[in-house]
Amino acid sequence: MSFGLNRAQVIGRLGADVTVNHLASGGRVANLSIATDESYIDKNSGERVDRTEWHRVVTFQPGLVDMLTRNARKGRLVYVAGRMQTRRWRRDGEDSDRFSTEILLVPGSRIQFLDRANGNGVADAQAPVDGSAIPAGGAPAQADDMDRIPF
Repeated sequence: MSFGLNRAQVIGRLGADVTVNHLASGGRVANLSIATDESYIDKNSGERVDRTEWHRVVTFQPGLVDMLTRNARKGRLVYVAGRMQTRRWRRDGEDSDRFSTEILLVPGSRIQFLDRANGNGVADAQAPVDGSAIPAGGAPAQADDMDRIPF
């Protein structure tokens, strides 16, 4: 019996508005780019070094694509939990393969905005978090649901 765990969690800011592409099959795919930052002290120079890592996030879930189209704007602070996937392809006329590693949002995954968009769709870092969460395979959690936690 084999066992494995494929889970990725990221909190960061959207680097651009969501991109939605239409597939030949009639479906849609939403693509997000999330930036996470870290800093450290360089042991040689003693200087603080800031580093940004970019993460690609992809979903084919129709309801989630609709929600992201309405809400996913550049600069929004977001939490995503999904599974890692590496795609491999080759372009015509090229001798080597290309690779892309992404966080795939499937049913059971999660996306949650950690800030509130102001009136023109831009993130408002000063606004309180509303606590709403969007499971990738279902409807948004309601505030009343949070009051009924069984523990």
